[in-house]
Amino acid sequence: MKQFSVQMMDNSVSSQWWKKIMEHFVRVGDTFEIRCWREEVAEIEQASLYGTTIDSKYEVSIKGVMTNDLLKKLLTEEPTDKSIYNKMTKYFTLHVKNDLCDIWSEHYGTEMVIDIIADTDIEFFEEVMGQYPESFSVGTANEPA
Repeated sequence: MKQFSVQMMDNSVSSQWWKKIMEHFVRVGDTFEIRCWREEVAEIEQASLYGTTIDSKYEVSIKGVMTNDLLKKLLTEEPTDKSIYNKMTKYFTLHVKNDLCDIWSEHYGTEMVIDIIADTDIEFFEEVMGQYPESFSVGTANEPA
């Protein structure tokens, strides 16, 4: 297993890298958690269609099971509000854990921590990120087996 920590450095990079990673690692039937700030009403309403909403003081968490519809939206929708961040996704946090990885997409997809289990998936991830050598800071750590 290998852990990657990704920080987007180039605020003009497109969301294609994020979508490739999500398309490869996230599958219909995976459990997910989406976290939004309480004031992100539209995002909470949309995510709530796919899971159970849990309110806290500062954020709202939606937990559910990935559907075809939600996965398609993640892979095709482009966030329109990019005034603060060059958002890869409209959700502040997306967490999915399955038999391929444990992935945390944070800060609207501009940061990512992903634990990848299989060597072929590690190679895939390195290949995708290698296409953007100046756009990201990528740290790695080998996890004990």
